[in-house]
Amino acid sequence: MKKAFVFPGQGAQFVGMGKDLYEGSGEARRLFETANEVLGFRITDLMFSGTDEDLRQTRVTQPAIFMHSVILAHTLGEGFRPDMVAGHSLGEFSALVAAGAIGFEDGLRLVSKRAEAMQKACEQQPSTMAAIIGLDDDIVEGVCAGIFEVVVPANYNSPGQLVISGSEKGIEIACELLRQAGARRALPLKVGGAFHSPLMEPARLELAEAIREADIRSPRCPVYQNVDARPWTDPVQIRANLVAQLTSPVRWTQTMEHMIADGAGVFVEVGPGTVLQGLVKKLSRDIEAYSA
Repeated sequence: MKKAFVFPGQGAQFVGMGKDLYEGSGEARRLFETANEVLGFRITDLMFSGTDEDLRQTRVTQPAIFMHSVILAHTLGEGFRPDMVAGHSLGEFSALVAAGAIGFEDGLRLVSKRAEAMQKACEQQPSTMAAIIGLDDDIVEGVCAGIFEVVVPANYNSPGQLVISGSEKGIEIACELLRQAGARRALPLKVGGAFHSPLMEPARLELAEAIREADIRSPRCPVYQNVDARPWTDPVQIRANLVAQLTSPVRWTQTMEHMIADGAGVFVEVGPGTVLQGLVKKLSRDIEAYSA
């Protein structure tokens, strides 16, 4: 039975995250302090004793979750022996660093650049996202395709749970139409913009340059990437998929299905929160899932 390690994305943050690692491990403390230097501000102060508002800033949220996840994986030592890894959106960067494809400092710089680029794109055009519960994916896809506004499927989280992304007007129209189509819930999310949609194109272009310059190596195990839910070890393909990620949907349901089909029987969530464990258990009650 193979073991899959999975890494959470934005939304998993909480005040106090990583403090136990910092206080309990000299190596973790060294990595946290290195991160403070790379970022040019003491993000650890915001993580350990800031406010919810502090942690909701995209420039803080994304590096904080990345740091918590990667440093936790590092402190597992021999306990981190993955047969395969994947990460949800931002978590894909954590997965690539934990699997040795990207160095810690390079990964942190990319994540910081990603956060800044996404923040800028959000400020250029008001946009948002909404969670659609209780409809088949093809119904949601069809409704989105018929709206004369930017609105697209963004996160395929589990069967019957799909997040859509687009302009504020597009999301408003889509939510109404999807309720009429039988959605149990069509819930606008409190996010800064339309992640994983065409509205992130300015951010994609900005991040693409940084990704092209980054040193990306073959990971020690396959990394299942968001854009196609397939396992990759080729640095050229990994790089291309990372560039495409910001404007493409996160195919998390398909990723979990492929990992299970490829022999994963145990899923270990590495980082803050327990969301990913819940999603994999919705796919199969026979799968063992727990936090690192």
